[in-house]
Parts: sequence; structure tokens; C-alpha cells
Amino acid sequence: MYKIYIVEDDKGIAEGIKGCLSAWEMDVSIVSDFRNVLGEIGELEPHLIIMDITLPYMGGYYWCQEIRKTSNVPIIFISSATDNMNIVMAMNMGADDYIPKPFDQSVLIAKVQALLRRTYSFSQGSNTLQAKGAVLNTNDNTLSYNGSRIELARNEYRILLTLMQNKNKVVSREKLMEALWESDCYVDENTLTVNVGRLRKTLEGIGLKDLIKTRFGMGYILEDQC
Repeated sequence: MYKIYIVEDDKGIAEGIKGCLSAWEMDVSIVSDFRNVLGEIGELEPHLIIMDITLPYMGGYYWCQEIRKTSNVPIIFISSATDNMNIVMAMNMGADDYIPKPFDQSVLIAKVQALLRRTYSFSQGSNTLQAKGAVLNTNDNTLSYNGSRIELARNEYRILLTLMQNKNKVVSREKLMEALWESDCYVDENTLTVNVGRLRKTLEGIGLKDLIKTRFGMGYILEDQC
């Protein structure tokens, strides 16, 4: 389930957007402290942010710049300012899209869904990989799932990265050992078994049981079927 964070000071608009996105099975949160936007983002770890330009205390442009110092999370600006200058400025600040107010909810839904697909599902060379709701960040070796975020050990990360890059395909033990060799850590088959076991325990710790399955005599597979 994708998590959406709304930064909008008009409660009616914010609640309307929340209801609209929630109907599409998205987990939606509305800002509660306009002075602590970055803090709330750190706690919520949203997959996408919808933000107004004119806000109490600090404006949307300011928060967008601050977010971009540490995160590439998609940001959609919504604003009653429809002139080209504001649109250009929003994009220059790091926004991914701009929707003028008033807007049709169907347009908002379409743009949100398209941006989520490009970012988390179909983008090649993206800094994230996803399977069964788990998101692997290749920038910092972290894994996020169902509100939890953990940092993976080097070998755990290498194994999971290889399996996610080849999800729904059996990955041979030889290929996994080669992935670990590239991390300057030679492993034999017994060591690989131990490392896979440790990764499974780590995944189970955040609710991802049986994410990795063994195909005896062949290797391992990470299935992500609908």
C-alpha cells in the first residue's frame, strides 16, 4: 500500500484529497504540524507528497528544497497560482508535477498513480526496487515495509538486491555467490546458506515471512505475483 503525505492548510481540500486517494487503497496522512514537515516525513516515510505552495510559517518551495537535500520522494504541487512563473519555479525547486486549483479529482488520481508507477514499478535505474509491498532503497541499503524501515547488512543487501532484480525467476546459487564476491567477500556454498538464512530472519522481523523461497537443486526465488 502506497503512503501519501498531504501538506495543505485548507482542511476541506486536504480531507477531500485524502478521501479520494483512500478510495484507491492508499494510506493517506495529512500534515499536523506545519513547523515540523520534515520531521513528519521522516516518521511517515511517504512514497509521494502532495504539497500546496502557500503554507503557514514556511512555504511549499522552502519545504521542497529541504526535502530534496536528503530525499528523491516524488512531490506534486497543488496551487491556485496558475501562472507559468510559479510552475517553472516549482519544477526548478525539485517538484515532479504541478496541478492548478481547482482541479478534478480524477486528474489528481491519474497523476498520482502515473507518478507512483514511474517511480516504484517501471523505472529502470531507479534508486528503489519493490516486491510485495517491500521497498529496497539502493542509495542507503535500507528496506521499508508496512511502516518499518531497517538497514541491511552488506551481504543481506547484496542477496536481496540480486533476487529483486530477478524477481519471479530462479536465481542460481552460483549467481548469488558471484554477487557476494563483487562485494569483496568471498563465500562458499555453506556460507551462502548461512547468509540467506540470516536475511530470512531479518525479513521475518518486519513481517516479510517466506519472501524468499528455495528451489532445491536450482537456487532461490523471490515471487511477486499478483
